[in-house]
Amino acid sequence: MTEKLRVVIAEDHKTVRAGLRMLIDAEPDMEIVGEAGDGREAIEITTNLKPDVVVMDVSMPVVNGLIASAKLSRIMPEIKILTLTRHTDEAYLQELFQAGVFGYVLKQSSSAELIRAIRTVAAGDKYLDPAMTEKVFVGFRQNKSKLRGEIKGQNLTSRESETLRLIALGYSNREIAEKFDLSVKTIEAHKANAQHKLNISSRQEIISFAILQGWLQDN
Repeated sequence: MTEKLRVVIAEDHKTVRAGLRMLIDAEPDMEIVGEAGDGREAIEITTNLKPDVVVMDVSMPVVNGLIASAKLSRIMPEIKILTLTRHTDEAYLQELFQAGVFGYVLKQSSSAELIRAIRTVAAGDKYLDPAMTEKVFVGFRQNKSKLRGEIKGQNLTSRESETLRLIALGYSNREIAEKFDLSVKTIEAHKANAQHKLNISSRQEIISFAILQGWLQDN
């Protein structure tokens, strides 16, 4: 009898986690051996259980999925990490693959896509959701070049920098406002001021800028 693929789920929403467990456990060649509700817990559980595949959400509290993936890839390179996210920004995609993940699946894709992805990365192959095309890589390179040429000499305040960093990590304006005990309008002003200084206008460019600053790799 063939051994089942041992899978750990790292997802902070309990309802989503339960759905993933039902979906994966229903497959005859897979089993869930552990669950984590944040990135730090994902690192601990994966280190202890040594699964074949970790299905990792990107936007999680305490330690986000990008940082958790990078750490696990360094200390346990044999374990295959599959990113599960709603983000279609090419900047996330590029950075996650650089962090050592083996696959990238969108939450809005079909359940069959996720199962296919788990089997693919478990076999040691890279997997990219079909909804993500080659143009995302082209777009990232263009944004990276643009930002490198424009950010020199631009000085952000500490609050503007932190606001952009949190936006890049997936926090909403309201969540950032609560974190700083400020109004949403104040956070929106910090964001607008920073974007004006950097001459950027989109969330995608904010993420690219954050990557260039190394903000998404800080713990």
